[in-house]
Amino acid sequence: MEIKEIIKTFDLTKVYGKETAVDHLNFAIREGEIFGFLGPNGAGKTTTLLMLLGLSEPTYGRAFVAGYDPVREPLEIKKVVGYLPENVGFYHDLSPVETLQFIGELNELPQRELRKRIDELLTMVGLSKDRYKKVGAFSRGMKQRLGIAEVLIKEPKVLFLDEPTLGLDPEGSRDLIELIKRLNQEKGITVLVSSHNLQQVEEISHRVGVMIMGRLIAVGSMEELGREKLGVGEGEYSLEELYHLYFEEEANERVRTHN
Repeated sequence: MEIKEIIKTFDLTKVYGKETAVDHLNFAIREGEIFGFLGPNGAGKTTTLLMLLGLSEPTYGRAFVAGYDPVREPLEIKKVVGYLPENVGFYHDLSPVETLQFIGELNELPQRELRKRIDELLTMVGLSKDRYKKVGAFSRGMKQRLGIAEVLIKEPKVLFLDEPTLGLDPEGSRDLIELIKRLNQEKGITVLVSSHNLQQVEEISHRVGVMIMGRLIAVGSMEELGREKLGVGEGEYSLEELYHLYFEEEANERVRTHN
């Protein structure tokens, strides 16, 4: 069966003044997979997401998401991609039902279909019992789950999640991770998770990309990365071990280059 690539980048680059935030990024994400975008804060992960969404124009290079060019077709991108930013914003005096109703109307969904979709989504994200509570009283975990319901209202092909578990307690993180896996398995949604949480990325991702100081230095499954770096099979190492090896190698290479 042919593997379809739903996201592709070609030398995607973003420069701010003298600072290169994203440096000639080349990678592809397969349709229906969870791809973990891994790296420390400031690595260029969020900048990459914004370029893929058409919210920031690249300095150089191109990208395609579901066949659309984010620079030339940003409105088409917004129809097929759901984006959950690091800090989700809501109107605190609205309930989940009112919030999703508002978003659905913005997306011009028919009322009958919208009411059905709101019920399904609130059940899916575990907020059915809280559907009429004010969002201002929600915990961060509840807001994150409502955020996922919000981006799913238009039934996107792709989800971009930027640090989705940041600030959540362990139970809230586990619930959100299970929800992401369920969305991928049951609905076939392609998920790009940007995070610096090594354990969570390892748990849910089919493949990972390691990004350091604007450069993508490794892409592959755990088995592929392990064989490339350690020459051993899957299960004999953790993503944390691999990550630190790549990080040290990249740091040493930069020192040699600058000397």
